[in-house]
Formats: sequence, structure tokens, C-alpha cells
Amino acid sequence: MVLELLNKITTNKYIHSTILLLVFYLVSQLFVLLTQKIILKITKKTKTEIDDLIVSKTSKPISFILLIIGLRLAIIPHPIRPYLLDIIEHVISTLIIGIITYVIIVIFDILIINWGKKFASKTESKVDDEIVVLFQRFSRIILSFIGIIFILDAWGIKVGPLLASLGIVGIAVAFALQNTLGNIFGGVSLIVDRSITVGDFIRLDEQTEGFVTDIGLRSTKIKSRDGDLIILPNGKLADSKIYNYHKPLPTTRIVIDFGVKYGSDVENVRKIILNEILNIKTILKDPAPIVVFDEFGDFALKFKAYFWVESIEKRVEVKEAAITAIYNTLNNNKIGIPFPTRTVYLTGEK
Repeated sequence: MVLELLNKITTNKYIHSTILLLVFYLVSQLFVLLTQKIILKITKKTKTEIDDLIVSKTSKPISFILLIIGLRLAIIPHPIRPYLLDIIEHVISTLIIGIITYVIIVIFDILIINWGKKFASKTESKVDDEIVVLFQRFSRIILSFIGIIFILDAWGIKVGPLLASLGIVGIAVAFALQNTLGNIFGGVSLIVDRSITVGDFIRLDEQTEGFVTDIGLRSTKIKSRDGDLIILPNGKLADSKIYNYHKPLPTTRIVIDFGVKYGSDVENVRKIILNEILNIKTILKDPAPIVVFDEFGDFALKFKAYFWVESIEKRVEVKEAAITAIYNTLNNNKIGIPFPTRTVYLTGEK
């Protein structure tokens, strides 16, 4: 009796297919259970969260692949017309390729987001969030495109001519968006190189200088000393010579030129000016200030005072205080400060 029942089960195609499909369903559910209960517990003991996210988000899609394979094996024993069997084969291949593409996209998303968190922790700009999102979307488009190519190939469609036409379209789009893409990649290069950061005082030329207030994906905003907002495209900024007064250190040097009349004691001038500069509290003692006798001028002995301040923000007020101190010191010590003079000789005619 039992043998007859087993014989009917093995010879009956429908029962055989049903049992086979049920077995693969149980295997897929067992796979999900093992990954959620055992493998996930193992990955949680690691230092990184990447493996936890990958296991939790890919276990169910992979189980669907097992179920689809079981469905394909269950269909084999049944007599199906060739054209219908081809359609079923194409549909099953499409489902498997689609799920595999989805799994790869999920893994890339997890890796990119994890990289983005580490990248964002090293920068002060908000543009890093835009870069991560842009990179994430770009990877999704590329991976989806690759998946579509495999699906078309599974349906017997030749992708060569299609790729050639898409390449031409891509070139045309790239030319049309050349400036925009240049600004975007310029912003990415500024962030990756860390040549400037928010809060830095930079100068491009005599008319363009100020504090960086924001580094966007397409443009950078600079606030000038007068309070004006300067917006520069990142493409232009990345190709410019940038003077960054906050890197590698925020300290900056100030140079003051002054002159005294001929006949003055050079050593005495150097000594009293240096003592006066050292008395200004906002001037750094390291590096030490120096006063040098620079040259013989047309109408004066020319000196230069070199000293350092903590940051560019204090440059104006400290320079003004130092110039005032130098002028008062020279006057108090009866050292003449000459001004340009010209002697004209007149000869009378006989």
C-alpha cells in the first residue's frame, strides 16, 4: 500500500512538482532563518555595522532566488509548447538577474553610506552629503544599466548597436552639460583635496577675497570684508591660484615699512621699534618679531618690521596698532620721519 502510494507520488508529475516547489520554499525559509538567527548574531560581534546591514538586507532577496530556481525545476517535467517554454525561461532569467542586480545595488548603497559617514566626519562642509548622494545615485544608475543589458541579452536582444547609440547620446549630453559637470567635479575636487574649508580666509586676486561661508556642489560662497557675498563657480575656483591664509596654520605675518631721516642711529631705531612691537600683546612672541634695515632710500633710511598674529581676523587692528606705536615712538625719541622732497636749481639768464 505504501509502495503504491510512493509510486504514484513519484510518477505523478503534478505531485512531484508540488513537492519539489514545497521543498525549495522550505529551503528558502530555512536560509532566511539561518541568516537572521545565526549569521546575523556572528556579524553583530564584529566592530563594523557593514556586515550586519548586508546580511539583514540581502537574505530575503537571495531566498527568492532559491524559490525561483525551485519553480523552474518544478516546470521541467511538464510538457509545454516550445514558444511558451522560451517565454517562461526568459521570465525566470529576468527575475533572477533583477534580484541579483538589486542585491548588488543594496551592497553598494551600504558601502557608500558607510564611506560617506567617515568622509563627512572629516569635513565641515555640507557638500559632502551631496557628494555621497550623487555618488550613490550614479552607482545605482550604472548597476541598473548593467542589469538591463544582461536582461536584454537573456531575451536574445543584441545590445551592441544599442550601446553604440547610447554612447553617442551620452557624448551629446556631456557636451551640453559641460559647464555644470565641470562645476560639480570642481566642488568634489575641492572637498577631496581639502584645499579650502568653511571659515578659511582666501584671496584669488585684489578684488576677490574673504571668508568661505559655504562650499556647495556647484558653487562656493565667500563673504568679503565689506560684508558682500561673492559666489564663484567651483570649476573656476578649482582652476584658480588660491591664497589660503588659514592653511597650513591660521597665523599670518604682517610687514610694516617705515623710514627715518639720514643721520639717524640705525641700531637705536631698530632697538626702540622692536621693544615697542614686543609690548603689543596681540603680537605673537613665537615666531619672534624682527626689525631690519632694508635699504638706502632716495630721501630716507628704509626699515621693515616683521611680526606675526594669531589669525587673519586680527590683521587689520594689529597692523593699525603697530603703525601708531611706531609713529609715536619715533616722535617721542626725536627721530625724524622724512617726506619726499625735491630741490630745484634755477639759473638766471645774462
